[in-house]
Order: sequence, then C-alpha cells, then structure tokens
Amino acid sequence: MLDVRRLRLLRELALRGTIAAVAQALSFSPSAVSQQLAVLEREAGVPLLERTGRRVCLTPAGRNLARHAEVILHRLEQAAGELVDARHGLAGPVRVGTFPTAARAILPAALIALAREHPGLEPMISEIDPAGVADALRAGDLDLALIHDYDFVPRAAEPGLATRPLFEEPVYLASAAPSGTPGGRTIAGCADLPWITAIPGTACHAMTVRACQAAGFLPRVRHHVEEFATVLALVAAGQGVALVPRLGAVNPPSGVVLTRTPIRRRTMTAHRAGADAHPAVATVTAALRSAVPAELAHGGGIETSPLS
Repeated sequence: MLDVRRLRLLRELALRGTIAAVAQALSFSPSAVSQQLAVLEREAGVPLLERTGRRVCLTPAGRNLARHAEVILHRLEQAAGELVDARHGLAGPVRVGTFPTAARAILPAALIALAREHPGLEPMISEIDPAGVADALRAGDLDLALIHDYDFVPRAAEPGLATRPLFEEPVYLASAAPSGTPGGRTIAGCADLPWITAIPGTACHAMTVRACQAAGFLPRVRHHVEEFATVLALVAAGQGVALVPRLGAVNPPSGVVLTRTPIRRRTMTAHRAGADAHPAVATVTAALRSAVPAELAHGGGIETSPLS
C-alpha cells in the first residue's frame, strides 16, 4: 500500500527538482526525505528515482506516480472537508496567512464576524510573504492565505493550489512636491528623481522596476523599505518617490501627493486544491469577502490630491 505522506514528498520533488528544496519547503532534513522516498520505491516495486552523482530526477514511472499523487491529494482535501460537519461541525483551528496591509484592512472585521457567528472556530493568523505561501499551504502549515500580484508582475499558477479573486486596488505614485500640473506627476516624469522601493526579490520591488522600465528608464533606487508607512514618511522627507498600493496609502503624512496610476494590485485567497468546499475554509473565505471595504469591492481608490 502506498503511503500518502510519501506520495506528498514525491509530488514536491516533481515540483521542486531537488531533495534539498523539498526538505527546506517541508521542514524535513534531506536525509529524511531521501529515506522516505526510498521506502516509497520499495512500496511501489519499481524505480521512481534516477541518481546521477548527487542529482536525483524522476523516472517515467516516478513522474506518472507524481501525477496520480496530485489527484489523490486533491481528493483527500475534498474528503476532509466533507467529514468536518459529521465529526464536530465548524470548530477548531484554521491557519490563515496574510500580508501586512490586508491584515490591517480586512482581517479585524472578518475575525469579529467569525467570533460572533462561529465561536467554535479558532482562526490563527500569521504574516507571511506571498512568495512563501505555496510552500506553507502544501506543507499543511496554512489552510488559507491572502496573496497578491501586480500589473507587470503576474502570479504564476502553483500546482496543487487554487486561488479565488478577492478585490483589487489602484497603485499611486507618491511624491512630496506638487508637480504644478492638475494631473500630478507621472512615472515618466520622475525619471531623474531618486526612488524608494521594496526589498529586491519581492513583487512590489519588481512592479516598481518594471513600471519604470515601461516608462522608458531604470529607476535610481536610494532606499529599500518594505513597510509602506515608512516609505511614505521618507517620501514626505524628500527622500524620493515611490509606487504604493491603495491599502498602503491610508493616512499619508502631511504634504505627500498621491497620483493615481493605471497600475493595479489584485488580492486573492489561496488554498490547497480540493479544499474549496471544506466548511472552515469556505466560511473564513466568505468572512474575508464580506470584510472587504466597499470602496475596494468596487475597485475604487483615493482621489489624486496633495494630502495634509
């Protein structure tokens, strides 16, 4: 009989390509992953891995079994959801990952509604970079997550995961000095100014760089800052300009000018494939959707203006 936990490791190896990457994603040691895959080979009765020096790749039989593992894991998620009501109803922990601006704008209202309507549920919130969500969901460290992408930085589909749109918001160009024109500054008009971006490797950083490249220049980055309130404080101090999504542009410092751009940031929910009908996942997702502020639900934003 094939062990489901070992099939999960095989699926991850098919996705990640190396035993070290599987071990890191699932918080195992590489030797433990290798040992479990060796046991799976014995259970299967055919070679699943080819070893060339220190490299490992899947045999045709291994790739075929990995495809079956994806289907099996999907069905197990569906089965787990169907058993919840029969076992104990809507109760117990639900682990939710989020990024900071969504945590501040969406989660408090959702948690209040869940506590009132489903007191047996225990939502457990963790801030996590959207880049780490797929690993955390597939490893079972999270049950549901809020993720985002930007124009210029579309999010690639992740095997084994399902996403659903939640809301989208405009992105603003934040600057300190009025441009003297009614429409405010443009990205192209900031080519000679210093820029403030997020940390390299993040979607927000990539969005800023690619938006500037689309406007015909490479930004001269002075500061790398992750937290939007700090970004706006630096803008107010004359340290540069920045692109900031609507949720990060709430209550900007005095003198900061926000000019709406055509760029959008989209927020989605993500969960393991097959968990759509899981009562806890569906209930928390519905609460998150109901907690989206009306202006975001309708795609609205802040008017272009100097705020003081």
